Parts: sequence; structure tokens; C-alpha cells
Amino acid sequence: MYIKCWGSRGSVPVSGKEYVKYGGDTTCLEIRTKSDDIIIVDAGTGIRKLGNQLVREGRYVFHLIFTHAHWDHVMGFPFFKPIYSKDCEIRMHRCPFSEYLKKLLSKVMEYPTFPVKYSDIGAKVFYEEACSDQFEIGSVTITPIKLSHPNTGTGFKFVEDGKSFVFLTDNELGFVHPGGLPFEAYAEFCSGADLLFHDGEYQPEEYEMFMTWGHSAYTHALDLAFEAGVKKLGLFHLNQERADWQVDEIVENCKHRIAEKKSSLECCAVRAGAVFML
Repeated sequence: MYIKCWGSRGSVPVSGKEYVKYGGDTTCLEIRTKSDDIIIVDAGTGIRKLGNQLVREGRYVFHLIFTHAHWDHVMGFPFFKPIYSKDCEIRMHRCPFSEYLKKLLSKVMEYPTFPVKYSDIGAKVFYEEACSDQFEIGSVTITPIKLSHPNTGTGFKFVEDGKSFVFLTDNELGFVHPGGLPFEAYAEFCSGADLLFHDGEYQPEEYEMFMTWGHSAYTHALDLAFEAGVKKLGLFHLNQERADWQVDEIVENCKHRIAEKKSSLECCAVRAGAVFML
């Protein structure tokens, strides 16, 4: 399984010299499978660069999965170049939206906020049924889980050849939102994962001010990785105000705690352009 991050910034895209290392684009992941399927997770602003890459490669068939409908996860969709090609085929997986997905994407491209209507794109769009306990895309088995986040959302576990990748962005471990789950349920879901990307937006002291906003302190994400026996943790949903050097400090703090526990856990902050192989 090939996993590439095209955007890991939270809430709003940012730019400037202080964001060069980790990037300023919002959530978008690309997963390529042994069966040569391309799975895209979320359509934040990072999907623009991914679209340019796919056009260069001549790849126009892929699956699109969303975690939730907040703007930073859908705002890049109108700028995803492949959708304007008649050669493009997209399989939209309805979870967590069921029948609402088409309406959601239409709204993103609705007058007066965007000049091109969703109904005018050239791509052939197929809507897959809403996922239940588990579904498959080629060689990858995907298991969803409810996120603890305002307006709800869905996280995912991707498993191929016994290797597992868990993606839990926009997930608050210190507070259970309606529809969300307690810490122990996420620990069980992540148990033994080879790679976990988890929301780590806040410093512990910041979290005290923003509790219930739907995001975790990085220390919560680290505790989850310890509890679940995860092999590698990638901190995700990087705060829009967090400069590169500040993100580096957080990673160093994590590594210090890992060393104190004499744990083999690896830890990083997920940057745009980073590639992970499982």
C-alpha cells in the first residue's frame, strides 16, 4: 500500500515561509493499492496538486472517500482537474453521507460561490452504497468508524496483505461528541496498526481552551498510539497557526516521551508530499 499526503493542514489553507516544511494545504490523501486502484480520501485544497499529478500520468479512474463535510475537507473539489475530463470516472463512496453526498458536492459548486455547476463537469460519477461494517476496493479492505467530532464524521482502517493504516483526523479523544466513541473504542480500532494518522492539532494547554471543538491535543494522540500498540504515529490536522519550527518542537516532545517509555513507537508530523509504504 502506497500512501501519499497532499495536505495535512487543519481548518483553512495557509501560506508563507513559516509553512514551507509541512505545507499549507488542507486534508487530502492518496492511496495506491496492489490491485492498482487509486483511493482519494477527502477533497481539501491538497486535491488540486493531486489532480495535476493524475492528469500528467493519464490516470482518470479512481475512488473518492470523505471523512466529513466541513469546508476544509471539500473545498478543493472544484479545483480537481480530472473532473472536467470526459475520460474521468469517479466512484464516490457515500459514507458517511448516504444520499446527501451528491447534494453536498453540488452545493460546493453552487451559484453564486462558484462559476461552474456540478452538473456541468465532464466526469462520469458513480455513487456507491453507503458503507456498513466493512467494504472492499480491489485488494484493500476498508473498515469505517465514527469520529468524535461536531456534525459527526467517519474514520477508516485500510488493510492490505496484513498491513494496516488507520486515518482518524478531526477526532477528539478528550470529549465524546454525539455519535462519537470513547477513547477505549479508538484504541481497540487502532490495535496493532502499522501506521496511524491522528488529529494532533493542539498543545495540551491550548486544548483546555478549545475542548469540544472536535480536535485532540497531540499528547492524546500519542497516548492512543501507546495504548493501541501502534508502530508509527503521524500527527495530522496541523494547526493553521503552527509554524514549521513549532511543529518540529511537538515532534521532539513526542520522541522524548517515547524514549522515556522505552517504546519502539515511531512518530512524525505528516507533511504535504510525504510518502509512506506498507
